[in-house]
Amino acid sequence: MLGSCDLILFSIPLFCCLCFFGASFWVHSILIFVLANFLPISVTSFYVAVFVLILLNVPFLRRYILTFPIMKIMLRLEFLPTISKTEQVAIEAGTVWVDKELFSGKPNYKYMLNETYSSLNSDEQDFLDGPCEELCKLVNDWDVYRTRQIPEKAWDYMKKEKFFGMIIPKEYGGLGFSPIANSSVVAKLSSRSSALGITVMVPNSLGPAELLIHYGTEEQKSYYLPRLAIGKDIPCFALTE
Repeated sequence: MLGSCDLILFSIPLFCCLCFFGASFWVHSILIFVLANFLPISVTSFYVAVFVLILLNVPFLRRYILTFPIMKIMLRLEFLPTISKTEQVAIEAGTVWVDKELFSGKPNYKYMLNETYSSLNSDEQDFLDGPCEELCKLVNDWDVYRTRQIPEKAWDYMKKEKFFGMIIPKEYGGLGFSPIANSSVVAKLSSRSSALGITVMVPNSLGPAELLIHYGTEEQKSYYLPRLAIGKDIPCFALTE
């Protein structure tokens, strides 16, 4: 006959397994209910536990008895941070696409596999197989880690082949690549050296080029974009704490 301590110790790995496989809270509740019948607890404690489990499992009860009052208290105490107008625009922009499945904890692989994905055009594939491959040969990850420097010849090659201008339209001296091409190039370079991948990624994402493309004046675009594309101007960004 298992004692109370033995029963609790036995149930811990069982709960861990249920959590790992994403079992619903109903399954956890049934297990707790079964364990409660074998533990030496009072009748009052047993009924309290049953009430709490029902409260947590029934959405209607949980919403109106727990969630709404807690949210009102948090709002009254101004506990939640406020969202600026700029942040609100960013939140409402675009869609979650397959990212929703990836971060859900239970991705729907059938939906993800049936989704249509962009592919590289011939110019993008040639760049991936040519200049991108060549740049990988110019960088040794151990040397970068040891010296904290990307070789000068790699910098010159990135400028020459317009690695910093992948998202800049061709009419402004860039390569005019698609997002999937940008992602593919960064992924390949990162497989050789994470520092190299980040060096190319930042100008094509966090740098000013995309902001200029969308919001810059024609005068600003004509001046800055060709310089950014060939690395004459090296973009940067400031990351606050």
